[in-house]
Amino acid sequence: MRTSGFKQVIAAHLEENRSIYLFTTVLFLMGIIFGAIVVNSMSLTQKHDLNLYLMQFFGQVSEGHVAASSEIFSQSFIHYAKYIGLMWLLGLSIIGLPVILILLFIKGVVVGFTVGFLVNQLGLQGFMLSFVAVMPQNFILVPVFIIVGTSGTAFCIKMIRQQFLRKQVMPFFPQFLRYSFLILCIGAAVGIASFCEAYLSPLLMKFVISSFM
Repeated sequence: MRTSGFKQVIAAHLEENRSIYLFTTVLFLMGIIFGAIVVNSMSLTQKHDLNLYLMQFFGQVSEGHVAASSEIFSQSFIHYAKYIGLMWLLGLSIIGLPVILILLFIKGVVVGFTVGFLVNQLGLQGFMLSFVAVMPQNFILVPVFIIVGTSGTAFCIKMIRQQFLRKQVMPFFPQFLRYSFLILCIGAAVGIASFCEAYLSPLLMKFVISSFM
């Protein structure tokens, strides 16, 4: 019964915010495309300097000279939690709506730039490295950021409607609890993504570097 009720809540949430999910997904994809385009607009000097840094980093990974997995996990989790916490906080204010969308777009730019630069500089090896270093955690983080961005945007829109249109007045506190509970549930997914980044990605990167580079 609980599982059925939970599925109904998810289905109702998706149906209610379908158009916003479509918008935020397209916005994130645009960020990825823009990030990939930025790679091609970099000067040769910038590419060379960044490539040297990457080669040094990959050399350290292959030799096992990287930070402890527990330290990477804590740093990653804190970073993602702060980012999501900021988006949650912005969702509580009307003026936070455009900032949420900007943060979501920037996240897409970062992913697109990282993957685009690796592929641009290293070809097939870069694709393999991006697949093992960037994709494992982002398979989880991308839906997480889209869900958080959508929820924050939807909450802002509800407040705008109630504040200015006044067509329907719904109690604020229950909506706030649902919104906050969703963000707390997202925390578990962030923990899994941080675990992948700290424990899984370094092992896969070391394997790819030793095999293909």
